[in-house]
Amino acid sequence: MVLPPATDSPALETLRRVFGYETFRDGQAEIIEHVVAGGDALVLMPTGGGKSLCYQIPALVRRGTGVVISPLIALMQDQVDALRAVGVRAGFLNSAQDADDRRMTEAELLAGELDLLYLAPERLRVPATVDLLGRIDIALFAIDEAHCVAQWGHDFRPDYLMLSELHARWPDIPRIALTATATEATRAEIATRLGLEDARKFVASFDRPNIQYRIEPKTDAKRQLLRFLREEHAGDAGIVYCLSRSSVEKHAAFLTENGIEAVPYHAGLDPHVRAANQARFLREDGLVVVATIAFGMGIDKPDVRFVAHLDLPKSVEGYYQETGRAGRDGLPSTAWLAYGLNDVVNLRKMIDSSEGDAEHRRRLSRHLDAMLALCETVECRRTQLLNYFGQSGAACGNCDTCLSPPETWDGTVAAQKVLSTIVRLDRERRQKFGAGHIIDILLGKKNAKVEQFGHDELSVFGIGTELRDTEWRAVVRQLLAQGLVAVESMYGSLILTDASAEVLRGARKVPMRREPERTKPAKAKSASKSRAPIEMPAEAQPLFERLRAWRGATAKEQGVPAYVIFHDATLREIATLRPASLDELGGISGIGENKLAKYGEQVLAALAEG
Repeated sequence: MVLPPATDSPALETLRRVFGYETFRDGQAEIIEHVVAGGDALVLMPTGGGKSLCYQIPALVRRGTGVVISPLIALMQDQVDALRAVGVRAGFLNSAQDADDRRMTEAELLAGELDLLYLAPERLRVPATVDLLGRIDIALFAIDEAHCVAQWGHDFRPDYLMLSELHARWPDIPRIALTATATEATRAEIATRLGLEDARKFVASFDRPNIQYRIEPKTDAKRQLLRFLREEHAGDAGIVYCLSRSSVEKHAAFLTENGIEAVPYHAGLDPHVRAANQARFLREDGLVVVATIAFGMGIDKPDVRFVAHLDLPKSVEGYYQETGRAGRDGLPSTAWLAYGLNDVVNLRKMIDSSEGDAEHRRRLSRHLDAMLALCETVECRRTQLLNYFGQSGAACGNCDTCLSPPETWDGTVAAQKVLSTIVRLDRERRQKFGAGHIIDILLGKKNAKVEQFGHDELSVFGIGTELRDTEWRAVVRQLLAQGLVAVESMYGSLILTDASAEVLRGARKVPMRREPERTKPAKAKSASKSRAPIEMPAEAQPLFERLRAWRGATAKEQGVPAYVIFHDATLREIATLRPASLDELGGISGIGENKLAKYGEQVLAALAEG
């Protein structure tokens, strides 16, 4: 349910006049009014939920300049361009600027000509920056990507730990910390590290109903990805995540060779190439970026139609945040993951050999266990995601387990066969081997390695011919997920756990998931009605494409991403309703006063051509 403030609210008036939206989304109004009134806030809101407005509008309503602390140096220019496009006076200070640009921004700030100033956290370590802020009226401090303060979270930035000092220097200025992903424990850590224990906590729903979550066993990752893109997302913009740099390069080249325009992104690339690839992704339609998880935080591109993972994410938090980069415009999008036995083995080895103390490794193991539970569940994936973040929800009908429910089967005997093979190798031969060799023994394969070690003479040789190789790999994968076998860190060999004995002696049943036959997936749904873009009829498609072409040319001329001009959702509504005047065009969602004045006549001209 949308909860707008009173109709005479300066916040709502600013939303309509500047940003062109009639009502606030769920949760926004209460947060904005609290900060406008001078209160501190810790905000958890999913990607695409409208976090930015929660500090942008209070900065416009309150006296002074809103100071936004953000780690996203590479994206500050685009963030500022997007604000300037709607008439907000915005600027930034970071290490990527030259001296002239920095002096100009500082002059605008001191003259009271900036509504919002973006700063990288390390700028606050420069005394001159702190002195500069001391000479202006500050409307608020916004701390974006606040999860960066969690020391063992991804993208940790030590400079963020200094931000608790803001309150000591400016005790009367409201602070708002925002993040898209955090469990209850992480929220508590953010509050402690930023000195926001007494701040009001706002936790929006983590549900993204327009995203269809799908997870499938990895058999041939390249071909699976190619099929997914060709069958479901031909010509769409999207992100493909891989764990290693070499995998990023390999898959980007593979997609390009097969007619899908793709570029790589990882920390090992030449900085100019990396920046150029990110800029292309933001500015071009239909480009695929293959990246490590370093890519995507703060990306505001609204028309990312899919996020694909070719390796198992290390945690549910990471998975949720990365998949959340799809469908920010509320249109149907897909979160697709292919994972296999080797992913589990490799991540277990990485955890065992990771830096940090034993408690840190236990924490990483718990994160992985939760991710495996999500992958192997037979229940609704969306419900399980929401439960992980302490929220509830009914079965969604829009994830793979809802659309094609998997069967369960009693895998106790199969589990006993795997465990018995591990026991035989250890006790009779004092040997340890990985999953592939154990499966070869169960299937009775007389290959060179089996014969070299004489494993064709073991009593367990050939006792598993009732299952195929891929089915045995699924069995081992699920034994790892259930903690019934473990991975030896040095060589990746399978070993027993404390829980294995219960299975071997028949005291514990082992239910397992059987993957359903692959069928063509149902189309993902749009977001809930309060947020869903207008449905566009087929006959409006040519006009929509003409508007996209106009937008692309205009964006290229101005050197900004296309979404800075208008989002796809706005163009879809224009193509559907075909407004005939500036007044009618001004009623379209996402068109505020500045954009109406700047682009209104051009849009009407494009409509008249059709």
